[in-house]
Amino acid sequence: MTDPLLKEKEQHDVPVTAALHESAGVGITLRTLRESRRISLNEASQRLKFSVRQIEALEAEKWASLPAGVSLRGFVRNYARYLGADVDSVLVLLDNQIGPTAPPSVMTAPGVAGPSVAGDAQLPTTAETSQRSWGWFFIILAILVIAAFYAVDRGWVPESWLIFDWLKAIANNE
Repeated sequence: MTDPLLKEKEQHDVPVTAALHESAGVGITLRTLRESRRISLNEASQRLKFSVRQIEALEAEKWASLPAGVSLRGFVRNYARYLGADVDSVLVLLDNQIGPTAPPSVMTAPGVAGPSVAGDAQLPTTAETSQRSWGWFFIILAILVIAAFYAVDRGWVPESWLIFDWLKAIANNE
């Protein structure tokens, strides 16, 4: 497989001189592509907003010097896109080399069991109601009622707003 990671070879003026093959790692592949385009490390660093040391670590495949997981995947994706490579192929090569870096497909909240590996667990289709939300509702309602009676008692509410006689009596301190 020669030049499998190039999107469109005709798009670039500079031909790729080194043959890329399956045994080459992500770093070697990206370095070869960068050198074939005659792009310096400084140019790539300025364009991608990554330090020269990070790019050198990636090209040297020093995984301990690089972030892990999704951050590494994003770094490799941006670098491959900048070099005009087939991003999906480069990411597959990365996953084959260091293990899966893609985020899990199903996110669950802490303490909530996710679906089982066999797929026999069903996710609820309706939201579960919580009894605590009604408790807070009644507490807030009680505070508002108390504040309203206090405002009426202090005379902060105009008498024209009071529609019940018993509220007018409270306002007049009768």
